[in-house]
Amino acid sequence: MIAPAAAIVIFLATYFVMAVGRLPGFRLDRAGAALLGAALMVAVGAITPAQAFASIDAATIALLLGMMVVVANLRLSGFFRLVTAWVSRHAGHPLVLLAGIVAVTGVLSAFLVNDAVCLAMTPLVCDVAVRMRRDPLPYLLAVAMSSNAGSVATITGNPQNMIIGSLSQLPYTHFAAVLSPVALASLMVVFALIALIFRAEFSSALPPHEPAHEVTYHRPLVLKSVAVLAAMIVAFFAGAPVAEVAVLGGAYLLLTRRVKPVKVYALIDWPLLVMFTGLFVVVAALEQAVLGPRAIAAISGLDLSSVPVLALVTAVLSQLVSNVPAVLVLRPFVAPLADPGHAWLVVAMASTLAGNLTIVGSVANLIVVEQARKAGIAISFRRYLVAGVPVALATLVIGTAWLTWL
Repeated sequence: MIAPAAAIVIFLATYFVMAVGRLPGFRLDRAGAALLGAALMVAVGAITPAQAFASIDAATIALLLGMMVVVANLRLSGFFRLVTAWVSRHAGHPLVLLAGIVAVTGVLSAFLVNDAVCLAMTPLVCDVAVRMRRDPLPYLLAVAMSSNAGSVATITGNPQNMIIGSLSQLPYTHFAAVLSPVALASLMVVFALIALIFRAEFSSALPPHEPAHEVTYHRPLVLKSVAVLAAMIVAFFAGAPVAEVAVLGGAYLLLTRRVKPVKVYALIDWPLLVMFTGLFVVVAALEQAVLGPRAIAAISGLDLSSVPVLALVTAVLSQLVSNVPAVLVLRPFVAPLADPGHAWLVVAMASTLAGNLTIVGSVANLIVVEQARKAGIAISFRRYLVAGVPVALATLVIGTAWLTWL
Protein backbone atom coordinates (compact mmCIF):
# COMPACT_ATOMS: atom_id res chain seq x y z
CA MET A 1 0.00 0.00 0.00
CA ILE A 2 1.17 3.50 -0.80
CA ALA A 3 -0.38 5.13 2.28
CA PRO A 4 1.87 3.62 5.01
CA ALA A 5 5.13 4.29 3.15
CA ALA A 6 4.04 7.79 2.15
CA ALA A 7 2.81 8.51 5.68
CA ILE A 8 6.22 7.61 7.12
CA VAL A 9 8.05 9.84 4.64
CA ILE A 10 5.68 12.77 5.27
CA PHE A 11 5.95 12.32 9.02
CA LEU A 12 9.76 12.23 8.97
CA ALA A 13 9.97 15.24 6.65
CA THR A 14 7.56 17.23 8.84
CA TYR A 15 9.45 16.43 12.01
CA PHE A 16 12.76 17.22 10.31
CA VAL A 17 11.52 20.78 9.80
CA MET A 18 10.25 20.81 13.39
CA ALA A 19 13.78 19.96 14.52
CA VAL A 20 15.75 22.43 12.36
CA GLY A 21 13.16 25.22 12.38
CA ARG A 22 13.01 25.81 8.62
CA LEU A 23 13.21 23.77 5.42
CA PRO A 24 16.70 24.31 3.95
CA GLY A 25 16.55 26.28 0.71
CA PHE A 26 12.94 27.33 1.26
CA ARG A 27 11.06 29.77 3.49
CA LEU A 28 8.85 27.03 4.91
CA ASP A 29 8.82 27.33 8.72
CA ARG A 30 7.48 24.98 11.41
CA ALA A 31 3.88 26.14 11.06
CA GLY A 32 3.96 25.81 7.27
CA ALA A 33 5.58 22.38 7.48
CA ALA A 34 2.87 21.13 9.86
CA LEU A 35 0.12 22.45 7.60
CA LEU A 36 1.76 21.01 4.47
CA GLY A 37 2.32 17.68 6.21
CA ALA A 38 -1.34 17.49 7.21
CA ALA A 39 -2.50 18.29 3.68
CA LEU A 40 -0.19 15.66 2.19
CA MET A 41 -1.40 13.02 4.66
CA VAL A 42 -4.92 13.57 3.37
CA ALA A 43 -3.75 13.64 -0.24
CA VAL A 44 -2.00 10.24 -0.05
CA GLY A 45 -4.94 8.63 1.71
CA ALA A 46 -3.25 8.08 5.05
CA ILE A 47 -6.25 9.77 6.66
CA THR A 48 -9.61 10.93 5.32
CA PRO A 49 -10.66 14.58 5.46
CA ALA A 50 -13.33 13.75 8.04
CA GLN A 51 -10.81 11.89 10.20
CA ALA A 52 -8.33 14.75 9.83
CA PHE A 53 -10.83 17.30 11.12
CA ALA A 54 -11.83 14.97 13.94
CA SER A 55 -8.20 14.51 15.01
CA ILE A 56 -7.75 18.23 15.75
CA ASP A 57 -8.17 18.81 19.48
CA ALA A 58 -10.38 21.89 19.45
CA ALA A 59 -10.18 22.24 23.25
CA THR A 60 -6.40 22.67 23.14
CA ILE A 61 -6.59 25.25 20.33
CA ALA A 62 -9.34 27.14 22.16
CA LEU A 63 -7.42 27.12 25.45
CA LEU A 64 -4.25 28.43 23.82
CA LEU A 65 -6.13 31.13 21.90
CA GLY A 66 -8.01 32.30 24.99
CA MET A 67 -4.83 32.54 27.06
CA MET A 68 -3.08 34.44 24.26
CA VAL A 69 -5.87 37.03 24.25
CA VAL A 70 -5.53 37.47 28.02
CA VAL A 71 -1.74 37.87 27.80
CA ALA A 72 -2.13 40.33 24.91
CA ASN A 73 -4.36 42.52 27.08
CA LEU A 74 -1.88 42.37 29.95
CA ARG A 75 0.92 43.44 27.60
CA LEU A 76 -1.09 46.29 26.09
CA SER A 77 -2.13 47.53 29.53
CA GLY A 78 1.47 47.90 30.74
CA PHE A 79 1.11 45.23 33.44
CA PHE A 80 4.50 43.66 32.70
CA ARG A 81 6.19 47.09 32.76
CA LEU A 82 4.70 47.78 36.18
CA VAL A 83 5.86 44.46 37.64
CA THR A 84 9.39 44.78 36.22
CA ALA A 85 9.71 48.36 37.41
CA TRP A 86 8.62 47.36 40.92
CA VAL A 87 11.22 44.56 41.07
CA SER A 88 14.08 46.77 39.86
CA ARG A 89 13.08 49.60 42.21
CA HIS A 90 13.20 47.31 45.27
CA ALA A 91 16.37 45.42 44.32
CA GLY A 92 19.18 46.50 46.60
CA HIS A 93 21.63 43.86 45.38
CA PRO A 94 22.16 41.96 42.11
CA LEU A 95 21.10 38.72 43.80
CA VAL A 96 17.83 40.35 44.84
CA LEU A 97 17.30 41.50 41.26
CA LEU A 98 17.98 37.97 40.01
CA ALA A 99 15.62 36.49 42.59
CA GLY A 100 12.92 38.96 41.59
CA ILE A 101 13.25 38.15 37.90
CA VAL A 102 13.18 34.39 38.58
CA ALA A 103 10.15 34.69 40.88
CA VAL A 104 8.11 37.02 38.66
CA THR A 105 8.83 35.11 35.44
CA GLY A 106 8.27 31.73 37.09
CA VAL A 107 4.98 32.64 38.77
CA LEU A 108 3.55 34.37 35.70
CA SER A 109 4.60 31.42 33.52
CA ALA A 110 2.79 29.03 35.84
CA PHE A 111 -0.57 30.50 34.83
CA LEU A 112 0.07 32.23 31.52
CA VAL A 113 1.64 30.82 28.37
CA ASN A 114 5.39 30.92 29.08
CA ASP A 115 6.27 31.88 25.50
CA ALA A 116 4.13 35.01 25.80
CA VAL A 117 5.65 35.84 29.19
CA CYS A 118 9.15 35.70 27.67
CA LEU A 119 8.03 37.91 24.80
CA ALA A 120 6.85 40.55 27.28
CA MET A 121 9.61 40.25 29.89
CA THR A 122 12.77 40.05 27.77
CA PRO A 123 12.83 43.65 26.44
CA LEU A 124 12.06 44.95 29.93
CA VAL A 125 14.86 42.93 31.56
CA CYS A 126 17.29 44.11 28.85
CA ASP A 127 16.37 47.70 29.66
CA VAL A 128 16.75 47.17 33.43
CA ALA A 129 20.16 45.50 33.06
CA VAL A 130 21.49 48.26 30.81
CA ARG A 131 20.20 51.07 33.05
CA MET A 132 21.75 49.43 36.12
CA ARG A 133 25.02 48.81 34.24
CA ARG A 134 24.91 45.05 34.76
CA ASP A 135 25.85 42.13 32.52
CA PRO A 136 22.45 41.27 30.97
CA LEU A 137 23.32 37.64 30.18
CA PRO A 138 22.55 35.96 33.54
CA TYR A 139 19.30 37.90 33.93
CA LEU A 140 18.15 36.97 30.42
CA LEU A 141 19.04 33.33 31.02
CA ALA A 142 16.98 33.58 34.20
CA VAL A 143 13.98 34.74 32.14
CA ALA A 144 14.25 31.82 29.71
CA MET A 145 14.97 29.11 32.27
CA SER A 146 12.55 30.24 34.96
CA SER A 147 9.77 30.55 32.36
CA ASN A 148 10.28 26.89 31.51
CA ALA A 149 10.67 25.84 35.16
CA GLY A 150 7.63 27.77 36.38
CA SER A 151 5.41 26.62 33.52
CA VAL A 152 5.72 23.01 34.72
CA ALA A 153 3.27 23.78 37.50
CA THR A 154 -0.07 23.92 35.67
CA ILE A 155 -1.94 22.93 32.54
CA THR A 156 -2.02 26.56 31.35
CA GLY A 157 1.73 27.08 31.82
CA ASN A 158 2.86 26.11 28.33
CA PRO A 159 1.54 24.66 25.03
CA GLN A 160 2.66 21.07 25.69
CA ASN A 161 0.93 21.05 29.09
CA MET A 162 -2.24 22.27 27.41
CA ILE A 163 -2.12 19.33 25.00
CA ILE A 164 -1.42 16.92 27.87
CA GLY A 165 -4.27 18.37 29.91
CA SER A 166 -6.67 17.78 27.05
CA LEU A 167 -5.39 14.29 26.21
CA SER A 168 -5.19 13.07 29.81
CA GLN A 169 -8.33 14.78 31.15
CA LEU A 170 -6.44 15.30 34.42
CA PRO A 171 -8.10 17.85 36.74
CA TYR A 172 -6.32 21.21 36.91
CA THR A 173 -5.97 20.89 40.69
CA HIS A 174 -4.41 17.41 40.53
CA PHE A 175 -1.96 18.49 37.83
CA ALA A 176 -0.92 21.52 39.89
CA ALA A 177 -0.74 19.58 43.18
CA VAL A 178 1.68 17.03 41.70
CA LEU A 179 3.90 19.32 39.60
CA SER A 180 3.92 22.60 41.58
CA PRO A 181 6.58 21.24 43.98
CA VAL A 182 8.73 20.35 40.96
CA ALA A 183 8.27 23.85 39.56
CA LEU A 184 9.18 25.49 42.88
CA ALA A 185 12.28 23.32 43.33
CA SER A 186 13.30 23.98 39.73
CA LEU A 187 13.01 27.75 40.19
CA MET A 188 15.28 27.50 43.23
CA VAL A 189 17.78 25.52 41.14
CA VAL A 190 17.68 28.15 38.37
CA PHE A 191 18.42 30.91 40.88
CA ALA A 192 21.17 29.00 42.70
CA LEU A 193 23.03 27.76 39.61
CA ILE A 194 22.90 31.07 37.74
CA ALA A 195 24.13 32.86 40.87
CA LEU A 196 26.97 30.32 41.18
CA ILE A 197 27.99 30.18 37.52
CA PHE A 198 27.97 33.97 37.13
CA ARG A 199 29.23 34.73 40.64
CA ALA A 200 31.47 37.56 39.37
CA GLU A 201 28.33 39.44 38.28
CA PHE A 202 26.76 39.07 41.72
CA SER A 203 29.83 39.91 43.78
CA SER A 204 29.49 43.68 43.33
CA ALA A 205 26.75 45.96 44.57
CA LEU A 206 24.26 47.75 42.38
CA PRO A 207 25.07 51.37 41.50
CA PRO A 208 23.05 54.11 43.23
CA HIS A 209 19.50 54.17 41.98
CA GLU A 210 18.74 56.71 39.32
CA PRO A 211 15.53 58.71 39.68
CA ALA A 212 12.72 56.32 38.76
CA HIS A 213 11.41 57.02 35.27
CA GLU A 214 7.68 57.14 34.85
CA VAL A 215 6.14 53.83 33.82
CA THR A 216 3.45 54.18 31.19
CA TYR A 217 0.43 52.00 31.74
CA HIS A 218 -3.33 51.99 31.27
CA ARG A 219 -4.78 51.71 34.76
CA PRO A 220 -8.37 50.65 33.89
CA LEU A 221 -7.12 47.99 31.48
CA VAL A 222 -4.56 46.73 34.02
CA LEU A 223 -7.24 46.33 36.67
CA LYS A 224 -9.69 44.70 34.25
CA SER A 225 -7.10 42.28 32.83
CA VAL A 226 -5.78 41.26 36.25
CA ALA A 227 -9.32 40.80 37.58
CA VAL A 228 -10.27 38.58 34.64
CA LEU A 229 -7.08 36.54 35.03
CA ALA A 230 -7.69 36.09 38.76
CA ALA A 231 -11.28 34.97 38.11
CA MET A 232 -10.04 32.50 35.49
CA ILE A 233 -7.48 30.99 37.89
CA VAL A 234 -10.16 30.58 40.55
CA ALA A 235 -12.39 28.87 37.98
CA PHE A 236 -9.52 26.58 36.91
CA PHE A 237 -8.95 25.38 40.46
CA ALA A 238 -12.71 25.09 41.03
CA GLY A 239 -12.83 22.43 38.31
CA ALA A 240 -14.40 24.42 35.47
CA PRO A 241 -13.41 23.28 31.93
CA VAL A 242 -10.16 25.15 31.27
CA ALA A 243 -10.77 25.70 27.55
CA GLU A 244 -14.22 27.19 28.12
CA VAL A 245 -12.93 29.44 30.91
CA ALA A 246 -10.01 30.67 28.77
CA VAL A 247 -12.19 31.45 25.76
CA LEU A 248 -14.80 33.19 27.91
CA GLY A 249 -12.15 35.27 29.68
CA GLY A 250 -10.43 36.21 26.43
CA ALA A 251 -13.71 37.06 24.73
CA TYR A 252 -14.79 39.25 27.64
CA LEU A 253 -11.55 41.23 27.42
CA LEU A 254 -12.30 41.99 23.78
CA LEU A 255 -15.46 43.78 24.97
CA THR A 256 -13.92 47.22 25.50
CA ARG A 257 -14.15 50.82 24.30
CA ARG A 258 -10.47 51.51 24.91
CA VAL A 259 -8.46 48.96 22.89
CA LYS A 260 -8.87 48.23 19.20
CA PRO A 261 -9.20 44.44 18.72
CA VAL A 262 -6.61 44.58 15.93
CA LYS A 263 -3.96 45.46 18.54
CA VAL A 264 -4.84 42.30 20.47
CA TYR A 265 -4.87 40.16 17.33
CA ALA A 266 -1.39 41.43 16.40
CA LEU A 267 0.01 39.95 19.63
CA ILE A 268 -1.48 36.48 19.13
CA ASP A 269 0.91 33.79 17.92
CA TRP A 270 -1.15 32.60 14.96
CA PRO A 271 1.66 30.43 13.50
CA LEU A 272 1.73 28.41 16.73
CA LEU A 273 -1.99 27.68 16.41
CA VAL A 274 -1.46 26.61 12.80
CA MET A 275 1.42 24.34 13.84
CA PHE A 276 -0.70 22.69 16.53
CA THR A 277 -3.54 22.07 14.08
CA GLY A 278 -1.27 20.52 11.47
CA LEU A 279 0.63 18.34 13.92
CA PHE A 280 -2.59 16.85 15.29
CA VAL A 281 -3.44 15.63 11.79
CA VAL A 282 0.10 14.44 10.93
CA VAL A 283 0.41 12.33 14.08
CA ALA A 284 -3.14 10.95 13.78
CA ALA A 285 -2.46 9.91 10.19
CA LEU A 286 0.76 8.15 11.16
CA GLU A 287 -1.02 6.35 13.99
CA GLN A 288 -3.82 5.22 11.70
CA ALA A 289 -1.77 4.28 8.62
CA VAL A 290 1.35 2.82 10.24
CA LEU A 291 1.03 2.31 13.99
CA GLY A 292 -1.53 -0.43 14.44
CA PRO A 293 -2.46 -1.79 17.88
CA ARG A 294 0.29 -4.44 17.71
CA ALA A 295 3.03 -1.94 16.86
CA ILE A 296 1.90 0.41 19.62
CA ALA A 297 1.80 -2.44 22.13
CA ALA A 298 5.28 -3.59 21.10
CA ILE A 299 6.83 -0.13 21.47
CA SER A 300 4.93 0.43 24.71
CA GLY A 301 6.64 -2.70 26.00
CA LEU A 302 9.91 -0.77 26.34
CA ASP A 303 9.06 -0.30 30.02
CA LEU A 304 7.66 3.20 29.48
CA SER A 305 5.73 2.61 32.70
CA SER A 306 9.05 3.23 34.48
CA VAL A 307 9.25 6.91 35.41
CA PRO A 308 13.02 7.25 34.74
CA VAL A 309 12.73 5.50 31.35
CA LEU A 310 9.75 7.58 30.22
CA ALA A 311 11.41 10.78 31.48
CA LEU A 312 14.61 9.97 29.58
CA VAL A 313 12.76 9.10 26.35
CA THR A 314 10.68 12.28 26.60
CA ALA A 315 13.71 14.48 27.32
CA VAL A 316 15.71 13.09 24.40
CA LEU A 317 12.77 13.28 22.00
CA SER A 318 12.05 16.87 23.11
CA GLN A 319 15.60 17.85 22.22
CA LEU A 320 15.37 16.19 18.82
CA VAL A 321 12.06 17.63 17.60
CA SER A 322 11.02 20.17 20.30
CA ASN A 323 8.60 19.55 23.15
CA VAL A 324 5.19 20.04 21.51
CA PRO A 325 5.84 17.58 18.64
CA ALA A 326 7.41 15.16 21.15
CA VAL A 327 4.24 15.11 23.26
CA LEU A 328 2.09 14.36 20.23
CA VAL A 329 4.40 11.55 19.12
CA LEU A 330 4.19 9.95 22.57
CA ARG A 331 0.38 10.03 22.66
CA PRO A 332 -0.31 6.52 21.27
CA PHE A 333 2.34 4.97 23.54
CA VAL A 334 1.22 6.59 26.79
CA ALA A 335 -2.47 5.72 26.45
CA PRO A 336 -2.03 1.89 26.84
CA LEU A 337 0.11 2.19 30.00
CA ALA A 338 -1.24 0.92 33.33
CA ASP A 339 -1.40 4.45 34.79
CA PRO A 340 -1.60 6.86 31.83
CA GLY A 341 -2.50 9.80 34.08
CA HIS A 342 0.76 9.59 36.01
CA ALA A 343 2.67 8.89 32.80
CA TRP A 344 1.33 12.11 31.28
CA LEU A 345 2.59 14.03 34.32
CA VAL A 346 6.05 12.54 33.70
CA VAL A 347 5.88 13.60 30.06
CA ALA A 348 4.81 17.13 31.07
CA MET A 349 7.68 17.42 33.53
CA ALA A 350 10.40 16.00 31.28
CA SER A 351 9.35 17.70 28.03
CA THR A 352 9.29 21.10 29.76
CA LEU A 353 12.42 20.90 31.91
CA ALA A 354 14.45 19.38 29.07
CA GLY A 355 13.76 22.60 27.21
CA ASN A 356 16.36 24.36 29.35
CA LEU A 357 19.20 22.20 28.00
CA THR A 358 19.94 24.19 24.82
CA ILE A 359 18.81 27.35 23.06
CA VAL A 360 16.69 25.31 20.65
CA GLY A 361 15.20 23.19 23.44
CA SER A 362 12.10 25.36 23.72
CA VAL A 363 10.36 28.19 21.91
CA ALA A 364 10.70 30.31 25.07
CA ASN A 365 14.49 30.16 24.79
CA LEU A 366 14.41 31.19 21.14
CA ILE A 367 12.12 34.12 21.97
CA VAL A 368 14.52 35.39 24.65
CA VAL A 369 17.53 35.06 22.31
CA GLU A 370 15.76 36.83 19.45
CA GLN A 371 14.38 39.65 21.62
CA ALA A 372 17.83 40.14 23.21
CA ARG A 373 19.40 40.30 19.74
CA LYS A 374 17.02 43.11 18.79
CA ALA A 375 18.27 44.99 21.86
CA GLY A 376 21.88 44.49 20.77
CA ILE A 377 22.65 41.67 23.23
CA ALA A 378 24.04 38.41 21.81
CA ILE A 379 23.46 35.08 23.55
CA SER A 380 25.61 32.44 21.87
CA PHE A 381 24.84 28.72 21.85
CA ARG A 382 27.95 28.03 23.94
CA ARG A 383 27.24 30.72 26.55
CA TYR A 384 23.74 29.36 26.98
CA LEU A 385 25.02 25.80 27.43
CA VAL A 386 27.19 26.84 30.39
CA ALA A 387 24.05 27.31 32.48
CA GLY A 388 21.52 25.33 30.46
CA VAL A 389 23.12 21.90 30.86
CA PRO A 390 23.47 21.91 34.68
CA VAL A 391 20.05 23.52 35.16
CA ALA A 392 18.29 21.02 32.88
CA LEU A 393 20.04 17.96 34.32
CA ALA A 394 19.52 19.01 37.96
CA THR A 395 15.82 19.81 37.50
CA LEU A 396 15.17 16.64 35.50
CA VAL A 397 16.72 14.57 38.29
CA ILE A 398 14.56 16.35 40.87
CA GLY A 399 11.38 15.94 38.82
CA THR A 400 12.07 12.29 38.04
CA ALA A 401 12.84 11.50 41.67
CA TRP A 402 9.66 13.22 42.86
CA LEU A 403 7.39 11.48 40.37
CA THR A 404 9.06 8.12 41.04
CA TRP A 405 8.44 8.56 44.77
CA LEU A 406 4.81 9.46 44.16
